[in-house]
Amino acid sequence: MRRMRDSLLLSVLVLLLAGVSWTQTQQAAAAPEVEMHRPGVMPDRIVLSWTGDPARSHAVTWRTDTSVTRAVAQIGIARPGPKLAPQTQTVPAATTSLVTDLWTANYHSVTFRKLTPDTLYAYRVGDGSHWSEWLQFRAASDRPQPFSFIYFGDVQSEIRPLWSRVLRGAIQAAPRASFLAFGGDLVNHGANDAEWGELFGAGGWVFGSIPVVPAPGNHEYGKDKTGRSTLTRHWRAQFALPENGPRGLEEYAYYVDYQGVRIISLDSVEMVTEQTAWLDKVLSNNPNRWTIAIFHYPIFSPAKGRDNPGLRAAWKPVLDKHRVDLVLTGHDHTYARSALEGATIYVTSVSGAKMYGLEREPWMRRAAEDTQLFQVITIDSDALAFEARTATGELYDAFELRKQRGKPNVLVDQIPAGIAERRR
Repeated sequence: MRRMRDSLLLSVLVLLLAGVSWTQTQQAAAAPEVEMHRPGVMPDRIVLSWTGDPARSHAVTWRTDTSVTRAVAQIGIARPGPKLAPQTQTVPAATTSLVTDLWTANYHSVTFRKLTPDTLYAYRVGDGSHWSEWLQFRAASDRPQPFSFIYFGDVQSEIRPLWSRVLRGAIQAAPRASFLAFGGDLVNHGANDAEWGELFGAGGWVFGSIPVVPAPGNHEYGKDKTGRSTLTRHWRAQFALPENGPRGLEEYAYYVDYQGVRIISLDSVEMVTEQTAWLDKVLSNNPNRWTIAIFHYPIFSPAKGRDNPGLRAAWKPVLDKHRVDLVLTGHDHTYARSALEGATIYVTSVSGAKMYGLEREPWMRRAAEDTQLFQVITIDSDALAFEARTATGELYDAFELRKQRGKPNVLVDQIPAGIAERRR
């Protein structure tokens, strides 16, 4: 141990004598678990998302070190043979630098436009010499079609050791999921680059192949030098999202229409009042059969000692007015699902390892403590099927909503028989 310490001190001394800054010295002597997240010339942290119509455009972001200043993407219709590159078009990327707590990296972003609906595409990103692997995605249909997506409550902590298995189990349960939705607190400290590295390390090729639809949580926020609460700069650097939200909340609050469903992501942490009128407008001008809202703080809190009366007063009347079908939230690190007949169904869930105690309330139809879960939601015409599965794949909760023209939804509970509620 002493020999290792002396060797480290000698390395630091050499670097200091060479004129290297203390910050750079710390990086050079960083622990292996931090070093594994250092950017390089090869693209990493590849994330597929949407900035507009999912049937005709997709966006992708990725990261490199600062030596890569000219980045591009290549895309073409996916083919069975290996000769993909000659049949692609090259799209130049927009590049921005991000100074993090560990290093400075370049983030690159491309939007693929004029896609053909319901078509499988292959793409790769790089600088012309250093390329990612070829990844594939299917553009959405331009009309209502059956599909499934996966929802994750708070990821937040112990991402690499414990959350990664939840993601893998979810992909095994729904291998053809159309997108992955996150209810905020994707990491524990929004400005911590290594934590984002854990998230993208767990996501791997999945994040580059299945679009990510994230809502911000309070752990993505921090205080700036003036003491003002601000969203981490990582957010807009690494996610390309729609800018159709309220002014000042572009890419924080937004909506996407996907095959007959309007997905609305809200920022429940800041500027709640400013989003209320926008939410009412987005719901008033909604041509879709189904509507799902995703945000971080719950309307009804299942955790002991927690409540969000201001949020409930602002948004619940709007959600009720427009008969929003399903609301997905996080924050409380427990599981709870409502079952008010004919009303919006509220679900709070957690996918990561951090757990809170549950306070059982009459509105809850199904609840759980100390349980990592993911949700698979399937929409097919007039039916919405919901499944909550544990990290080990067991079905824990399920229900179906059935549309009735001009009437409230019919709720059909499908809780698996013989599975007791998981309580401490």
